[in-house]
Amino acid sequence: MWTQRSDPVLHVELRRWAHLFLIAPLDANTLAKIANGICDNLLTCVVRAWNLDRPLLFCPAMNTAMWQHPITATQIAVLKGFGYIEVPCIIKKLVCGDEGKGAMAEVSTIVDFVKEYLQRSTVKE
Repeated sequence: MWTQRSDPVLHVELRRWAHLFLIAPLDANTLAKIANGICDNLLTCVVRAWNLDRPLLFCPAMNTAMWQHPITATQIAVLKGFGYIEVPCIIKKLVCGDEGKGAMAEVSTIVDFVKEYLQRSTVKE
């Protein structure tokens, strides 16, 4: 907790500390918040303060009906427009029992994306 000027602010400190930001899973609610600039919790505050010279990877995960809603494609496009990298969701049986696109990518796929971006990133302080 900060009490005076120059005290550390958590979301700013996390932004400075991290070389790569991974959001897995990224649910429909948080996707909407980020796409619209809402920062009402620690995660969305770190995203809003994120250094755009560093990679931010996101892994959408939601029900198929939510994934297919037209606003989702618009919000994904907004994040990509910021330079964020999508780790695409996949088709499989979802937690709710539905089967279709919207499941988070497999962990091994996410790890491969992280390795790729860490190897090619030049961290700018």
